[in-house]
Amino acid sequence: MQRCTHCGTWQFGPEWICHRCHAFDPAWVEVAPRGRIYSWERVWHPAHAALKDHGAYLVVLVELPGAGNVRMVGNLLGDPMQAVEIGAEVEGVFEHHPDAQPPYALLQWRRA
Repeated sequence: MQRCTHCGTWQFGPEWICHRCHAFDPAWVEVAPRGRIYSWERVWHPAHAALKDHGAYLVVLVELPGAGNVRMVGNLLGDPMQAVEIGAEVEGVFEHHPDAQPPYALLQWRRA
């Protein structure tokens, strides 16, 4: 996550300027990928080529207490028809795709 070295504000997505005080070049800080489900949606149409053969899947908005409650989006692993509870604890799982052009990683979530 990014955190401003001037005012301490956490932010995501990546920016070259602080959203709060407008200082330049916020620092990158490693944060434990643990949080709580803030919101969710069951998706039936793929939003990324890596998901084209996966049918329905769950997208969650996760609030990260270790980063000032900034929220991040990702897939919830497991049965796409599972019940999802707001406030449920989750942990991040990175799915790496080093052979793709360009290489990328997906941040996904699983129940903690």
